[in-house]
Amino acid sequence: MPSATFRIWRGSHGEGQFREYTTEISPGMVVLDAVHRIQAEQASDLAVRWNCKAGKCGSCSAEINGNPRLMCMTRLNALPLERPVTIEPMKTFPSIKDLVTDVSWNYRVKHTIRQFDPRSPDPDGSWRMAQGDVDRVQEFRKCIECYLCQDVCHVLREHKLHTQFVGPRFLVYIAALEMHPLDSAKRTGDLRREHGIGLCNITKCCTKVCPEGIRITDNAIIPLKERVVDEYYDPLRKLFRIFKA
Repeated sequence: MPSATFRIWRGSHGEGQFREYTTEISPGMVVLDAVHRIQAEQASDLAVRWNCKAGKCGSCSAEINGNPRLMCMTRLNALPLERPVTIEPMKTFPSIKDLVTDVSWNYRVKHTIRQFDPRSPDPDGSWRMAQGDVDRVQEFRKCIECYLCQDVCHVLREHKLHTQFVGPRFLVYIAALEMHPLDSAKRTGDLRREHGIGLCNITKCCTKVCPEGIRITDNAIIPLKERVVDEYYDPLRKLFRIFKA
């Protein structure tokens, strides 16, 4: 049976080093399979977060050969196995142990976002929606919160502006609320001030790594930017606000 070598980051709280493990592989294996085999046979204390192994829970996010990916959706036959496969934790979030990172910041951010506020029902007590409006937000609801888009976002990864920018995952979440046909809350002011949408320069790196294929930049971030510009920077609206005041 053929074998492959894996360079896996071992350590905790940002301190540690890579260790190499060679293990047998078989057709159809994904990176998570190899990590589990190493865990079972060579490194029982190796920490790795996973759950469904079907690309739907978002738990097994890591950086494989420098690329943010889901370990359960990265097949070994798609990687160059003539050299060691490097596996390390996401760099945007604090290290806990080995491949496990502390993503609790994301949960705190979600609590800061203005919640869904449904408009009043129609006179007959029902809510009517155009099918096109319903279809528009369905894409955003495919998010599995793997946080790969957060990991690759340079505003968070390189500039560490976690206190000023919510990141692409939560801009998608806000877009799902803002574009919901029944929602009545206004979040453009929050986007401009608290959520830091102006810090995103639409490089589309978040869209590139999304395992669900959500067009984060084109369908969520850019329309939200347009709403902020229309609200706060349109000269006619600014003039109207002056006269209204």
